[in-house]
Amino acid sequence: MRENPAVLVGIDTEADDQWSLEGRRRLGVSNAHRLPALQALFEEFAVRPTYLVTHEMATEPESATILRDLGRSGLCEIGTHLHPWSSPPFRPEDLAGHTYPNRLPLELLDRQITELTSVIEHNLGVRPTTYRAGRNGFDGRTLPILERLGYTVDTSVDPLFNERRKGGPAFAGAPVMPYYPDYQDVRRPGPSRVLEVPITAGTDPALPKVLERLYATLPTIPYRGALKRLGLKAVWLRPSYSSLPDMLAFASRLAAQQAACYTVIFHSSEVLPGGSPYTPDAASVSRFLDDLRRLLEHLTVRLGAVGRTYAEFARSWPTAGRVMDATS
Repeated sequence: MRENPAVLVGIDTEADDQWSLEGRRRLGVSNAHRLPALQALFEEFAVRPTYLVTHEMATEPESATILRDLGRSGLCEIGTHLHPWSSPPFRPEDLAGHTYPNRLPLELLDRQITELTSVIEHNLGVRPTTYRAGRNGFDGRTLPILERLGYTVDTSVDPLFNERRKGGPAFAGAPVMPYYPDYQDVRRPGPSRVLEVPITAGTDPALPKVLERLYATLPTIPYRGALKRLGLKAVWLRPSYSSLPDMLAFASRLAAQQAACYTVIFHSSEVLPGGSPYTPDAASVSRFLDDLRRLLEHLTVRLGAVGRTYAEFARSWPTAGRVMDATS
């Protein structure tokens, strides 16, 4: 008998307004006060979110206390989210440059992930095992670091993500369902011991995989924007990016394809008025939360999905299909 699909919620739990230089300088953590109410919303649907935590959120007493209490509840997971401009040892140019982790020298990337992992364990009382790179800045160099530190899940790959024009990665051709990635190309299955749980993304209307791969190679400006005006658009299970009708239809389409999981993503700052460009005021936060509630209801009640943390999901994922190398 087939298991019910999983609902996985990955929240980039970070300082307020990390889109602006001033926000990155200030590193305010006011949005942390909104997290207990957000957690209560998830609990209404027995959904078990994963809070992917940056350095400032793990070290500022204002936010660390709240996250420590959430972690102790046993109703969520505390993971890791690396921002190169706030995770020591950081460089001044990374603050202004809004650097992708995949652009860091390997030694610095290693030191930042190692330090952040240690800080989360020390301050929040849990050893994190789920990782997401800030700005999706992930590549194969990161995998051995995660393996050495005991991580079991990465959730940085987005099959439709393409920010090469800004110096970021592109993941065209990556699977939409979980897989163990390759060290040379994280978009394809390989021998890594870290399970990649991609961000759920697709096109509307649905394209054959070969055409979706081609679509994913296009930069947003001007090409995807032009195609959107013609009726072809990208869809995520992300209330600030995609409309509620689009998300519900996309989830139902995945259900018909017997998807193993649905990944819902957003930033913690999106539940604070003015905390992100997507939610500039209280009315937009209210709309965001209403769409999130209706999405969770659709996934759990109508589609029969079951709440899991990323760590829980990874423990149940079969390893038999993993591509093995001679040393595995």
